[in-house]
Amino acid sequence: MNAAAWPVIGMPASVELGLWGAWEEVADLLPHTYSVAVQRAGGLALILPPDPRATAEPDRLLDVLDGLLLAGGCDIDPASYGALPHPETKGTQPPRDAFEVALARRAFERDMPVLGVCRGMQLLNVAAGGTLHQHLHDVVGHDEHRHTPGSYADHDVRLRDGSLAARVVGAPSTSVKSHHHQAPDRLGDGIVATGWDVKDGSVEAVELPDRSFAVGVLWHPE
Repeated sequence: MNAAAWPVIGMPASVELGLWGAWEEVADLLPHTYSVAVQRAGGLALILPPDPRATAEPDRLLDVLDGLLLAGGCDIDPASYGALPHPETKGTQPPRDAFEVALARRAFERDMPVLGVCRGMQLLNVAAGGTLHQHLHDVVGHDEHRHTPGSYADHDVRLRDGSLAARVVGAPSTSVKSHHHQAPDRLGDGIVATGWDVKDGSVEAVELPDRSFAVGVLWHPE
């Protein structure tokens, strides 16, 4: 990349029914806050609809990107990590899962910068061969990570000293906003946990320390 150019950050999109004006159409959708965050950081935000060709040949797409942002959204299909669905696992999009897993795995191999946010953090772990707790309430006994539909929950996270997450945040702990009911269970190959919920100990941040920048956070920094 030319040093004077804007870094191009690819953001895989969800496919959802969108409503605007007089229209009701299936749309490639991401919250605008992701694009704004990338732009404020000096990057060019590029929304990526699921593409079976890029799923099969991810390098064709990654060649035009400088980084990958795996955003929040729906539950990941448990078939992606060899599990049967929990009754609370809903709204999955297997084509999006396959697309993002393919991009993430190849990005790891290329040592391309990858940031996973909420669902994207879970996807990062799945792409590395890990699994998920499909309904966190069954593990921690409460729903405080998504206590109000359509609203973020506030809680505190402890970060591992010296971790990339701690260096980015600039502190050993932070207050975060989240809305999730799933979390990493078995960590994938090379994945380490670097952040935990202060109250219940559930994993809130993960990294691949042998890569220059591959980190996932279960909260919404955007």
